[in-house]
Amino acid sequence: MKDNSLLKVSNLSVDFKMQNAQFRAVDNISFSLSKGETLALVGESGSGKSVSALSIMQLLPYPLASHDEKSSIIFDDDELIGADDGFMRKIRGRKIGMIFQEPLTSLNPLHTIEKQIGEVLKIHQNMNDEQALKRIKELLNLVGLDKMKERIKAYPHELSGGQRQRVMIAMALANNPEILIADEPTTALDVTIQAQVLELLEQLKKDIGLSLLMITHDLSIVEKMADKVCVMKKGKIVEQGEKKKIYESPQHEYTKMLLSSRPEKALPPKASDSKELLIKGVNIKVYFPKKKNFFGKVTEFVKAVDDISVNIKAGHTLGVVGESGSGKSTLGMALLRLIKSEGSIYFNGKDLRQFSKHNLRNIRSDLQIVFQDPFGSLSPRMSVAQIIGEGLKVHRPELKAKDIDDLVIEALNDVHLPPETRHRYPHEFSGGQRQRISIARAMIVRPKFIVLDEPTSALDISVQVQIVKLLQELQEKHNLAYMFISHDLRVVRAMAHEIMVMKDGKVIEFGNAENIFNNPKEEYTKSLIDAAMNLKAA
Repeated sequence: MKDNSLLKVSNLSVDFKMQNAQFRAVDNISFSLSKGETLALVGESGSGKSVSALSIMQLLPYPLASHDEKSSIIFDDDELIGADDGFMRKIRGRKIGMIFQEPLTSLNPLHTIEKQIGEVLKIHQNMNDEQALKRIKELLNLVGLDKMKERIKAYPHELSGGQRQRVMIAMALANNPEILIADEPTTALDVTIQAQVLELLEQLKKDIGLSLLMITHDLSIVEKMADKVCVMKKGKIVEQGEKKKIYESPQHEYTKMLLSSRPEKALPPKASDSKELLIKGVNIKVYFPKKKNFFGKVTEFVKAVDDISVNIKAGHTLGVVGESGSGKSTLGMALLRLIKSEGSIYFNGKDLRQFSKHNLRNIRSDLQIVFQDPFGSLSPRMSVAQIIGEGLKVHRPELKAKDIDDLVIEALNDVHLPPETRHRYPHEFSGGQRQRISIARAMIVRPKFIVLDEPTSALDISVQVQIVKLLQELQEKHNLAYMFISHDLRVVRAMAHEIMVMKDGKVIEFGNAENIFNNPKEEYTKSLIDAAMNLKAA
């Protein structure tokens, strides 16, 4: 019988040289992908999913990474392992596109969005500026960024996390590749855009016979999108087969564990009887200049946060939801006084706007944040121990090196990372592991208020549940107040006591979490909840 596979991976193994040792990241895996088919690689962080995908593109850090003589990756009858750069340049982007997991680190910070998408078109299709600009606008429409057509001169740091992810998708789709490798393609996207992107990918499959290799920890996406599933653990494929068979009758214990681990199955947050008002924001406004006249005077503003008031009690979690660019993260940054804002901000009854920089620094340990992009917020030059312990050196200078090391070990245990990893560097971890390091860094100084900006977006399903439980335990133990910013309404439901729904810098709806989920008043809120529920449907 003839093999009709467009991509065939056989006996793939990947070894990394680490100082005097050798580490096997992928161990003798095999799978195939046919035209118009979707294959999902599923597994927890560090299971070897992304390394397998990078092997296909030959983007591993060779010669630190190596394959054994049995490894083979055949694309359209051509062997990719060991192929020269000239050949691979004709494959990458044109025949096989890839959406990377972390858009902030994958996009060039010095180039505009127009230049980065246009570069792909000019290299592979020899388009001139006019042709490229037309195609760029078409691509931005395709990925739900129609408003970005007026901001194509923007730089990556000027976009929200979800907007950056959609720009990455537009770049990957620019040349209509035969295979699209999507490494966590919807991680940073809100639920409505997730639904749009998944529908777009499904439409491309039908229109051009696009084959999809999806790498994801989101089992709802796998259930909706995949034809076949490969479950990976510690570099090996422990189970593979048709999606329906895997979901209805999983054979391996690890697969069963993954399918039983869902954020919505976590216990709901315990009601807190605390009456202590910890954070109070009154008429918060954050306006960014959009246009200036000839004399440099600002004539038009982007109203990122537009006259919002907020109260958060000790022991309570305020869930903030809304689409990318709605002002969620900007509001959190304003409450922590990390960006300039108008209005009043009170912490424990004290007006933070009256604090000098020196006095504000003294209470920084009480006010912490976990950023959305862990790789962008972790210094690549510092070890994990240095990153997590840095706050202790600033806020608790009396501690000795041994005491700091003991607290770092405790923090790593809290976020389910082995203590021995504290001597490694951020680039040696998976995306989910880096997010856990960020959480440990915030927790170690025992704050009273934490802004959690998409803290579970990069985590696999089983670890999402663990982190939700961990955050709940810490909240109950230390009476912590959280602002939980997320596009994943399943996680928000498990965490939040109250919910604030934002759109275009304004509050659309606010109330008790269960009331919002069970009886939303506004159409926008209903659309967010409907999109989240529909994503779970196969």
